[in-house]
Amino acid sequence: MSKVVTVASTTRVLRSLISTVQQLFPIALADDAWDNTGLLLESPVIAPHSKKARVLLTIDLTTAVVDEALQKKALLVVAYHPIIFRPLRAITQSNTQQRSLLRLAHAGISVYSPHTAVDAQVGGMNDWLADVASGGKYIQTKVIQPSKNDPSGGTGFGRLITLEEGRCSIRNIIDNVKSGLHLKNVQVALADKHQDVDNATISTIAICAGSGGSVLGNVDADIWFTGELSHHEVLALRERGVSAIICGHTNTERGYLTTGFAPKLQALIKSNTQTLDANYYEKFDIDVVVSEADKDPITLF
Repeated sequence: MSKVVTVASTTRVLRSLISTVQQLFPIALADDAWDNTGLLLESPVIAPHSKKARVLLTIDLTTAVVDEALQKKALLVVAYHPIIFRPLRAITQSNTQQRSLLRLAHAGISVYSPHTAVDAQVGGMNDWLADVASGGKYIQTKVIQPSKNDPSGGTGFGRLITLEEGRCSIRNIIDNVKSGLHLKNVQVALADKHQDVDNATISTIAICAGSGGSVLGNVDADIWFTGELSHHEVLALRERGVSAIICGHTNTERGYLTTGFAPKLQALIKSNTQTLDANYYEKFDIDVVVSEADKDPITLF
């Protein structure tokens, strides 16, 4: 039987894909006090010839990623960072982000952002970073800011971990981070007591993907591991005897797309497909891919 793709079936698959993303990372876990998560762009255009429902994962929705989404004929772009963050007063070609939205809508590509729901979820971005920093060897995890909508207390923002081996050299933690994030260089702010990175040891690590200052606050840990901190936040940490590993905002996020998000989403799509109406779902080859164009905007020389 030939695969006949209709507007109704394509729309239904799009809705199913969004529902599947929300199964993994419920929108209720996001920080609704400031974040903008959910379906941000729903294209009214359907490409009736397409038999492949491709989902493109990215951290940032840049012009290069939009070009890639068009080239790969994606049905849905899941952009971790919301491209629409503040209210739009106009949508014009003169603004690069607005032009990107117009191009995607015209091509039949919708955009969804899960952002802080990915941070908060068990097994999400911050738990992945805990594995990275510790080499997978930690015995205790505490959620620093529990989710408001999860009475179990298992989800939330930031993690405080205790290392399995009791104490570990700072050099070892730095090497774990560089290896796990595939970075040649990281910034390290060392407290006076940690200046000898080969012999100074730590037992607790406070972790937050992206910008960690507001989440980690006054957490009592030997070292912080995050994407970015302000100059004054770093000074205050060192005065308290706390060191920090600072890797660049998106460098603490991008790796999770490949190691966690993509395989989990692909597996759940496959599981959900088996329970859906084959009369329409069999018409599509559903593929989850991670953007090749999405890159950290800062280069170290």
